[in-house]
Amino acid sequence: MSLFGTTSKFGSNGSSVGTFGSAAADHHNPMKDIEVTSSPDDSIGCLSFSPASLPGNFLVAGSWANDVRCWEVQDNGQTVPKAQHIHAGPVLGVCWSDDGSKVFTASCDKTAKMWDLNSNLAIQIAQHDAPIKTVHWIKASNYRCVMTGSWDRTLKFWDTRSSNPVMALQLPERCYCADVVYPMAVVATARRGLIVYQLENQPSEVRRVESSLKFQNRCVAIFKDKHNKPNGFALGSIEGKIAFHYLNVPNSVKDSFTFKCHRSNRANSSGSQDIYAVNGMAFHPIHGTLATVGSDGRFNFWDKDGRAKLKTSEPLDQPISACCFNHNGNIFAYASSYDWSKGHEFYNPKRKNYIFLRNAAEELKPRNGK
Repeated sequence: MSLFGTTSKFGSNGSSVGTFGSAAADHHNPMKDIEVTSSPDDSIGCLSFSPASLPGNFLVAGSWANDVRCWEVQDNGQTVPKAQHIHAGPVLGVCWSDDGSKVFTASCDKTAKMWDLNSNLAIQIAQHDAPIKTVHWIKASNYRCVMTGSWDRTLKFWDTRSSNPVMALQLPERCYCADVVYPMAVVATARRGLIVYQLENQPSEVRRVESSLKFQNRCVAIFKDKHNKPNGFALGSIEGKIAFHYLNVPNSVKDSFTFKCHRSNRANSSGSQDIYAVNGMAFHPIHGTLATVGSDGRFNFWDKDGRAKLKTSEPLDQPISACCFNHNGNIFAYASSYDWSKGHEFYNPKRKNYIFLRNAAEELKPRNGK
């Protein structure tokens, strides 16, 4: 039986549902956004919406409870749990196939799996020597494959029909984050490494970029030019900063810039700030504006081209650990859960984790209205 015709596969935890913007506000939901039902039981590390090729909106989330969960998001904002898949370790990365029939998952159990949503079966498609941090589906003109980045310092490409990678590339350090917008891939590693790959014909390294940030890479997202082609990327770090790196413009070095975010001024102090990690970012698929989320429990919306902040949320009572947009940018999803930025001693297993949905299409419009 198809997953998309089934009822809930995991129990409700009493979360609220309703039309977008109608949820009651409290300390954990100050923005009055819709709360997804049956949120994971541990920290939420990744979120991803289904592609435009799949009718409707389906959201998947991977967590430190070793599971991946899938919900249908209905037009009125109601979320219906559909199915759940288990790994043997925390799930650090998720992505969809281009036709929306499969979800790929990456885990600390050193494997990546392919979850067929029609049969509701998952099979292992990748193996590394250390936890797998990232997983991305690549659809090229002459091949299709899954790209996995691991803490074993390799980037591997997999034909889902074979147990051996079709290609393995050595990384200078552990893979911390990655993004793919065909024909470009960007991988950020430990020790502030940045590598750009081209994916046409077959994957190959194009250049290594010197990060303009001084501390650990945390998240990366590729942005497009006015012709809808990738021409650079944004990088977030633990120092509460974002760096924009342009790659395919004449004055790419000159046009690249950094700015501070997810920082707050301390009361009764002269210029000192509390600095928070940038945990995730996503570019709006229509407007090209940027959403960032951080350890300060806030999401921010930015106009990259206008170099202006569009919105800052009220702070949640715990960090925002991940975010994403649906395919047309009408829904912004963000996860409220512990991000381990203060170490294991600050982890409270009794704290509930949340995923919220916000109708943010108007808020993400650039200042010039285009």
